[in-house]
Amino acid sequence: MTGICDGRVVVVTGAGRGLGRAHALVFAAEGARLVVNDLGVGLDGTPGPDSPASLVADEIRAAGGEAVAHGGDIATPDGAASLVRAALETYGRLDTLVNNAGFLRDRMLVNLDEDDWDAVTRVHLKGHFLPLKHAAAHWRTEAKAGRTPTARIVNTSSGAGLLGSVGQGNYSAAKAGIVALTLVAAAELARYGVQVNAIAPAARTRMTEQTFADTMAAPTDGFDMMAPENVSPLVVWLGSEASAGVTGRVFEAEGGRITVMEGWRPGPTADKGARWAPAEAGEATLKLLGEAAAPGPVYGA
Repeated sequence: MTGICDGRVVVVTGAGRGLGRAHALVFAAEGARLVVNDLGVGLDGTPGPDSPASLVADEIRAAGGEAVAHGGDIATPDGAASLVRAALETYGRLDTLVNNAGFLRDRMLVNLDEDDWDAVTRVHLKGHFLPLKHAAAHWRTEAKAGRTPTARIVNTSSGAGLLGSVGQGNYSAAKAGIVALTLVAAAELARYGVQVNAIAPAARTRMTEQTFADTMAAPTDGFDMMAPENVSPLVVWLGSEASAGVTGRVFEAEGGRITVMEGWRPGPTADKGARWAPAEAGEATLKLLGEAAAPGPVYGA
């Protein structure tokens, strides 16, 4: 029996635990060969004592699949370059990149230190950009040599990036940036045979099981809505050739639900045809707001 990713080489960052591990295991079950990346840090990004990437790679091989571990820091140029190189040197190709690595340092804005802002935006946003950049450079070279790939990138945003989340200004800003990066990459890389999409998952991970403890708790029986494995089928499909023609999209995935997110679209508009006076602009704006749909709730509000 073959899977939808037979023969594809897939890199998953932050794949030692949670969503990344689930993605890697489902990709392997669908026939992909994996590079499993994880730096092995704690929830706040500080170094940990183990190598979860190696454990996941071992798990895949024990089930009859192919996988290698990569423990580099993908938010550095050398780490991101070595990640792509690991796929090329081990398997001779790269087909799919899943950007998933991240951690939290939650604070209300007035208590948020600059170091906590920098650390979170670095691993989430820069940790998406650099692997994407190095993978895209490889695929551009292939396309220019007449070997146009059927390449896929799946980025990981969040409901916090789409709606905002109280106490997570750094995380929300980074996840919103990932959505914009996805849209730009989809437009720029299409000519090289690369499709780029993003997911906003809701699942039980180290980052969510403490922040949203009540809603993330596993049930004693029945369907586990928050199991990370629920999100992986969509990610694997997006990372496969079967998703041909799907690019520049953002999807929410939670439990058994998949939603296409439609993003910012023009709402009610007023055009005077000339410059507004401040009070006049305010009066027009209030009228437009009365015609507009109410904004969605902010996470944690």
